[in-house]
Amino acid sequence: MKFSWMAFYASLCWVCVVSTGCTNSLNAASQVTNQADIVTESDEPENRRRARLRLELASGYFEQGQTNVALDEIKQALIADPTFVEAYNLRGLVYMRLNDVPLAEDSFKRALALSPRDAGVAHNYGWFLCQQGRYPESMQLFGRAISNPTYVGQSKSLMTQGICQLRAGQRLEAEQSLTKSYELDAGNPLTGYNLASLLFERGELVRSQFYIRRLNNSELANAETLWLGVKIEQRLNNNEAVQQLAGQLKKRFGQSKQAAAFDRGAFSE
Repeated sequence: MKFSWMAFYASLCWVCVVSTGCTNSLNAASQVTNQADIVTESDEPENRRRARLRLELASGYFEQGQTNVALDEIKQALIADPTFVEAYNLRGLVYMRLNDVPLAEDSFKRALALSPRDAGVAHNYGWFLCQQGRYPESMQLFGRAISNPTYVGQSKSLMTQGICQLRAGQRLEAEQSLTKSYELDAGNPLTGYNLASLLFERGELVRSQFYIRRLNNSELANAETLWLGVKIEQRLNNNEAVQQLAGQLKKRFGQSKQAAAFDRGAFSE
């Protein structure tokens, strides 16, 4: 399996888009009754059912990169049900991909106005704001998502918050967020890599070695993780480990810039 950082970074904002499995996915459907009862399929109004089916199509198109088709399905979903939170959430992600900042923000604001406690929307809006360099607002939204006790995506939001804190130059806070994320999901390669890289830059080589070795011993290793492993082992004077990792790097990713850097002995790159 060849791991793609680009695909994984793209997944940072793919949280709780469609109704299945989201924290507040059935809130609107439950408006048909004030009783504390389990919401079943028969409780779903017809307009919400049509909107949900449209949104499921939109989500599939979005994942396949068919952005304009996805947007058209979202429009149809919102015609069927203008109060559908998840439709506005996905609409925000679509406009993020299209680099339409005003419409992306409008979408997330509408979603939060309809469902202020929706952790999935808060996560996506937080990542959007981070990309705009609006770090204080972004951190508030990540905090809102993470503090929601019913939210199942805490590890992902902690990881994304940590990456945003790195962008903001908040390295201590980033380490705390990434460490908490790792405790919840040690198998997330992006968390492990960023935590190892942060510790390496700070000179905590043994701790950094622990995280990157776990990643490089998995099927998710790639040129970047192997190269970081090489640099850590080189700084620790573990020549045997350097050669072993470099061998993997050149065999599996021989055309990469990391392999070229090793051949030049450019360990500072």
